[in-house]
Amino acid sequence: MASGASCPARHLLGLGALIVAMADWAGVVCAQEVTVAHGISTFGELKYPADFPHLDYVNPDAPKGGEIAEWAPGGFDSMNPYSVKGRAAALATAPFETILTGVSDEIGSAYCLLCTTLEYPADRSFVIFNLRPEARFSDGSPLTAEDVVFSYETFLAKGLTDFRTVFAQQVQSAEALGPHRVKFTFRPGVPTRDLPQDVGGLPILSKAHYEANNLDLEEQSMTPFLGSGPYMFDRAQGGTSVTWRRNPDYWGAELPINRGRSNFDVIRIEYFGDSAVAFEGFKGGAYTFRNENSSRVWATQYDFPALAAGHVVKQELPSGTKANGQAFMFNLRREKFQDPRVREALALMFNFEWSNETLFYGLYARIHSVWENSWLAATGVPAPEEVALLQPLVDEGLLPATILTDEPVMGPASGATQLDRRNLRRASALLDEAGWLPGDDGIRRNAAGQALTVALLNDDPSFERVMNPYVENLKSLGVDARLESVDQAQMEARTRPPSYDFDMIVSNARSGYISGSELKQYYGSETADVSAFNVMGLKSPAVDRLIDVVMAAKSNDDLTFATRALDRVLRAERFWVPQWYKATHTVAYYDMYEHPETLPPYALGELDFWWFNAEKAAALKAAGALR
Repeated sequence: MASGASCPARHLLGLGALIVAMADWAGVVCAQEVTVAHGISTFGELKYPADFPHLDYVNPDAPKGGEIAEWAPGGFDSMNPYSVKGRAAALATAPFETILTGVSDEIGSAYCLLCTTLEYPADRSFVIFNLRPEARFSDGSPLTAEDVVFSYETFLAKGLTDFRTVFAQQVQSAEALGPHRVKFTFRPGVPTRDLPQDVGGLPILSKAHYEANNLDLEEQSMTPFLGSGPYMFDRAQGGTSVTWRRNPDYWGAELPINRGRSNFDVIRIEYFGDSAVAFEGFKGGAYTFRNENSSRVWATQYDFPALAAGHVVKQELPSGTKANGQAFMFNLRREKFQDPRVREALALMFNFEWSNETLFYGLYARIHSVWENSWLAATGVPAPEEVALLQPLVDEGLLPATILTDEPVMGPASGATQLDRRNLRRASALLDEAGWLPGDDGIRRNAAGQALTVALLNDDPSFERVMNPYVENLKSLGVDARLESVDQAQMEARTRPPSYDFDMIVSNARSGYISGSELKQYYGSETADVSAFNVMGLKSPAVDRLIDVVMAAKSNDDLTFATRALDRVLRAERFWVPQWYKATHTVAYYDMYEHPETLPPYALGELDFWWFNAEKAAALKAAGALR
């Protein structure tokens, strides 16, 4: 207890945590109330109490064993998932654990994994993690506070540039208070609501292994970093296959949060250069689980013998996750895309309705919002709470007054034919207004005589059937449009910082359910020219201001209205041509895998909490269905 002054006691809101009055670790006069708990929630209470036996959505008695194999496109040349250099192997993050971990049936919570408890004051100005003494890296060496501090300092010095930029503004220090006790102190004046979860979500590397192997987080390397998780690197074959093996001596296997999880002995990823070849590989048993992302394949090609014989299961499973923000993204760093009228005109030429009916067999719904398929998406005219956030930005001239009264920008509706004439007329008028006028050859040029050229950069041959009609429609508008096909290595090099050498690409407008500082990486002006996520290079003072409001929200209602206001402004920026999503998981797998009857709303979880049925696998092999 502190001497002299004391701080008033408060009551805990049902978190099952212990509240103690104690002196601040830096020695301030007044003792602070500190919550000691098994987890932390952004708002409200945690779902799971401290003595929970297992997560509700797992089978705690799921057997261990067997292999699950999936596919990935292209190849890989690195085992380092935290560098923009090289192409990391699939699941290269699998060996790493974090101090805190989220769950798939709850939003805004994080539970102790590498820690037994965490401690934090009401203002969340610092957090202390009490690490589990039994935690071990996969080579058997202990995981300590020194490794945590080393990992933080390494990511701060050598992590992705946008991550470093944001984290340096938020964290003041990280220090080991003992072998299994580590403290993060946050900078005064920054929103701290999410910071305990943020620092608790850092992957923990082995300092000894990193230094002994002269590893460099910024460089590509085929030497895997050492982690503490249930899976460790097994083998890689020439960039065409990578295998991860369950650690039989995994230290955390019996933790309640891990029961019924990490059930496969082996996870194997097979690489294919072409999606059509990959599908043939699945039919032949080269891999055993397929999360189908092609509506055409799903609708027309699941008629092969293994399916007819019942050896393969084709299944649609419910998904409650928000859409992934898939879209054609403009490179706003290029002068021709600076005018929003140009971006609006080009967006009018993508016909989702025709594409969905003709190409996708009606399986998809349109994305309109960065938070599509969630309660966070802006709808209708702004609510009074949204207006209160947007009004100051209008008053300062950062936003047009119409943002206060209009419904949010939606993806344009189109007709049943590929080229919608009404949208073509609207788009033509917009380009005329923007000074891009058609010449004798039909190509639009500006006053300087420069043609309006748009190249859609693509590294997925299967996507050409979607992009080619869009290119044709753009040509009808007078745009010198073309599809530029590249391999995956070229795609990586041209879309990552610092090159950003593209006009338009297919990417994702990222978001979270409880958004925080990651928004600065996705949409912030400060990181726009160094971010691997803000591929469009968005720089908007209004967006920056609203990101700060979202980060500072102190209640779920405040967060919801702030996020909806931000969604309106992001959509009004027209940095994208939104595409589509589906609210189901379309999966096919060889009939030797099982899953809980009710899946959690926010995960399919085939690599997490599904399991292997050895008897079914033996029957498949006896029937010749598997290699």
